[in-house]
Amino acid sequence: MYRLALQRSVSLLCKFSKCEAKRLHLTAAQLRSSKPLPEHGVTTVFVELGDTKIELLHPLGEKSPVQSFLDKNKSGGMHHICIEVDNIQKAMEDLKAQNIRLLSEQAKIGAHGKPVVFLHPKDCDGVLVELEEA
Repeated sequence: MYRLALQRSVSLLCKFSKCEAKRLHLTAAQLRSSKPLPEHGVTTVFVELGDTKIELLHPLGEKSPVQSFLDKNKSGGMHHICIEVDNIQKAMEDLKAQNIRLLSEQAKIGAHGKPVVFLHPKDCDGVLVELEEA
C-alpha cells in the first residue's frame, strides 16, 4: 500500500512564464529560478507561498506536449495538480489495478529531482494529476 500526502503544487501553463512569475513575485512570494526540463518539454518556474507552490509552465521547443493545451487556451490556465505519494511504484500498481490510466509506463524525474507520473485526466474527472514521490 502507499500513502497520499499533501498537495505539492498547482501548475499553471503560461504564454511566457517570466512575466507571470514577476507579477506573483510582487506579492512577496519566493520566486525560484526557471528550470528547463527537456525530457518533459517544459520550462518551470516555482513561486513559493509558504507550504504551497505554484508551478508556472512554459512550452520548451516546438514539440512540447503542453503546446496543444496552450493552443486551445490562448491565455493559459490551470494545467495540473501535483500530489505527493510515499511510494510511486506501489501507487502506479494500485492505480493500474483500478483501471486508472497512466500517461507513461515508467515514472520520470520531475522538476524537484524526484520520480513523477501523470494520470490520465479522463480517469480523474477531467483533471490532469501528477504524482510525485516524497
